Amino acid sequence: MLEEIIIAGFGGQGVMSMGQLIAYAGMHEGKNVSWLPSYGPEQRGGTANCAVVVSDEPVGSPLVSAPSAAIVLNIPSFKKFEPKVRPGGLLIVNSSLVGLKSTRNDLTNIEIDATAIANELGNAKVANMVLVGAFVEWTGIVPEEAVIASLKKVLSEEKHSLIPVNKCALDKGALIAQEKYMNI
Repeated sequence: MLEEIIIAGFGGQGVMSMGQLIAYAGMHEGKNVSWLPSYGPEQRGGTANCAVVVSDEPVGSPLVSAPSAAIVLNIPSFKKFEPKVRPGGLLIVNSSLVGLKSTRNDLTNIEIDATAIANELGNAKVANMVLVGAFVEWTGIVPEEAVIASLKKVLSEEKHSLIPVNKCALDKGALIAQEKYMNI
């Protein structure tokens, strides 16, 4: 198993946390992982992305030029990374913020109104977790339990009270992937 993932959006959307979470969950499951952040000088509002590699074999390089999956949270990231997803790959899009649609028929395109779902859950900041839930469900890269356990490492201790709403967001994303895209 080898997944090479790009996660991209604006600073402040939890892009780096998403990548760390998937990497920690992979480590939790005994996988080999790498996480490589990339962002501009702005902390909030500037573009940010990270590359995550999760593999059964040692990771040769943390660089990802043709990802097997991309999770995009804004229009600039969609424009930059949608063309780079390898044929047969996966594209997950926060359709709340990205009004563009992929015209590629050589990849799986999952569009989720993640911001609206997060607002329904009472915390707009968990939109990223909705997307992670869909990604984990679709790929089976790690079990949800590994993601939940890894939240304790990614979130600072004073934010551990947010783990239940993050779990709800993960579950919502997984359910959408199942019902809308996997026909379960």
